[in-house]
Amino acid sequence: MRKTKPATITLEFEDNNRLPLLYGEHNAHLARIEQKTGASISPKGNILVIEGKKTARETAKQIIIGLHEKLDHGHEITMGDVDGAIRMVDFLDIPKKEKIIERKDFSKIENSIRTRNSIVSPRSINQARYIQSLRENDMTFGLGPAGTGKTFLAVAMAVAYLLEGKVDRIVLTRPAVEAGEKLGFLPGNMKEKIDPYLRPLYDSLGQLISMEQTERRMENGDIEVAPLAFMRGRTLSNAFVILDEAQNTSAMQMKMFLTRFGENCRMVICGDPSQVDLPDGTKSGLHHALNILGDINEISFIHFNADDVVRHSLVGKIVRAYDKAEK
Repeated sequence: MRKTKPATITLEFEDNNRLPLLYGEHNAHLARIEQKTGASISPKGNILVIEGKKTARETAKQIIIGLHEKLDHGHEITMGDVDGAIRMVDFLDIPKKEKIIERKDFSKIENSIRTRNSIVSPRSINQARYIQSLRENDMTFGLGPAGTGKTFLAVAMAVAYLLEGKVDRIVLTRPAVEAGEKLGFLPGNMKEKIDPYLRPLYDSLGQLISMEQTERRMENGDIEVAPLAFMRGRTLSNAFVILDEAQNTSAMQMKMFLTRFGENCRMVICGDPSQVDLPDGTKSGLHHALNILGDINEISFIHFNADDVVRHSLVGKIVRAYDKAEK
């Protein structure tokens, strides 16, 4: 009896020098793709041979092509990028279908965000939808657990808009010290009091355009990072405005913030409705806004879940465990 040779897919690359970046150290990227798809991937010089069942082969092929596209556009490939590419193909549910579904437009490099220091690409379908919403809608709510990229992607888009001259400034804000913003008992001047609560926003900016650029642009007024209380009485025009930790606003604070909206303004509200730190009896402004704004077509609501967590995989498991316990 003659054994049938398994069907294969062969990918040939022109530039050998970049293949180590694609394959990963000791071919770690290829090993992760093999683990997740069930395909067998054999590198032979500038050729990759992919073996396995049809759906496994095609899934591995699409992941590798997507990662190679990023290299073509100057994007360094990390294990996080590999996991993101796998997660995007997982959404297409290819292993459970007989027919092969080509990668959707939202998974391509065109849906990435370019900043001075990096190219930020979506690592899940909801991240892709979020990026699309940030581009197309004047107001977007990003809702879901920590680690899903809500704030980082919003800051990345804000930086891109500033660098491209689409807005004159970026305004980043969040409630300080829970929702009451009672800073008086803390030591130091006002900046020293509020800096610890705004640090995650500084960190995102530093990663995207460097801390030196961030400080220079803050001095010039191009970037403003301030607690929510400082927004009262202002009209925010020609600006990309982001409210972080929105679940810790009161209903009045949320109304105050949303009504700052001015001409040529992009506004993003990021929060996790399940992580409210308000005192007992205080209604979350985020919950209130979701209940009353849902019928406004110009506002987009993007919901993230544990599958969108792009931090360590353990974070996603923890989120699922808590969701299960709460249900």
